[in-house]
Amino acid sequence: MSRNERIDKWLSMDRETLDEVYRQAPAGTLPEGDTRGTAIVAGAFFARCYARLARLLAWQGKVFDLYGPGKEVGVLVNKILPLGLTFIVAKVYRDASWMDGRETIVIDYSSTSFLARRIRDEIREVEPGVYLGKVWWGKTRILDFALIRNDQ
Repeated sequence: MSRNERIDKWLSMDRETLDEVYRQAPAGTLPEGDTRGTAIVAGAFFARCYARLARLLAWQGKVFDLYGPGKEVGVLVNKILPLGLTFIVAKVYRDASWMDGRETIVIDYSSTSFLARRIRDEIREVEPGVYLGKVWWGKTRILDFALIRNDQ
């Protein structure tokens, strides 16, 4: 299955099935460099339409910059708006998932962004270069997303 076919399949899944895909995946390697993002409104009848609109008008992905021993921590910026401007910085590190307590890659905005300080993303690598993510607003899960490394 190609990366795009996998993302397309995720767009047709309900939230419980998508959560199971996430639970079964290892944290994997931290992404580095440019990624392409897809917003997923799990279980929505118009999920593909929402994903296209989100990419066109709001969010295109993330750009990761890793550092430290073994490049296991870093920062990222989100690519937003139709021009793909980089905006909204976050810290990136490994920690326990709020969903299942297992290791995940955390994208933490709490100390880097006034606008997104209540947001926490978690991602796991489902296959090399393909990540499934969960978005939390405080302790409430609000959205899913996919990232594909552009070097794949």
